[in-house]
Amino acid sequence: MKTEKVNIHYAHGSLHGATNPISVNLIGAGGTGSKVLTALIEMSESLIALGHPGLNVRLWDDDLVTQANVGRQRFAESEVGLNKAVALINRANRWSGSNWKAVTRKFERSVSGNLPENARAKIFISCIDNVKGRMEIAEMLSWMQGARYTVDQPLYWMDFGNTRCTGQVVLSTIGEIEQPPSEKYSTFSSLPFITDEFSQLLKQSEQEENGPSCSLAEALQKQDLYINGSLAQMGCSLLWGLFRTGMTRYRGFFLNLKDFKSQPIPIG
Repeated sequence: MKTEKVNIHYAHGSLHGATNPISVNLIGAGGTGSKVLTALIEMSESLIALGHPGLNVRLWDDDLVTQANVGRQRFAESEVGLNKAVALINRANRWSGSNWKAVTRKFERSVSGNLPENARAKIFISCIDNVKGRMEIAEMLSWMQGARYTVDQPLYWMDFGNTRCTGQVVLSTIGEIEQPPSEKYSTFSSLPFITDEFSQLLKQSEQEENGPSCSLAEALQKQDLYINGSLAQMGCSLLWGLFRTGMTRYRGFFLNLKDFKSQPIPIG
């Protein structure tokens, strides 16, 4: 009896066989991004302890910390008025002795159409709350995949998104990742962009009110207190698996925190 092969994606060899820190562009430093950054600190420290060079993160956000951010997002009262990326990166570097960078602007093309400086990285993680921004990221990453870079060859894009009590994380490849031959598995070299596969879902999620809040109480009416942190932990667990095992059977998941249900998105 012939058994059906399991679908998997083998991670690019430079992730687990790295000799230099893996470059990461984290886009967005709000409710999800601020907590993803904490998870990346933990991941980098753990990788270093295992003999890996760790991560080199650049955090992009042009927004300032407001009173409404204190509590739900990872900011303190003393950081109100500071740029979000600067506040978080300063804290991360003090904690871990790293030299990660803050970029106090949006991740977008300039008026003249040029890519922002330091736009290239091996891994892109987006934690933004609007479809237009995701479409712009997808367009820039599609353009980058046409060329190959010796140090910062773009490989993966992981997108985080949520409504009040639900959310999703989707991992995509930037171009094709060459897969080794396998008799045991069906391998997939390409994982689709969220903007191609789930465009309708993104449009529906944006219909919910996501404007700025004047207070923490108002913010909690729009998004549950723990939806961002739950997505951050689960999503970074998927990324951690790529480093530790070099493969994955899943390319993301849907999460319903109200009913405590999660649904993985399998490869293939």
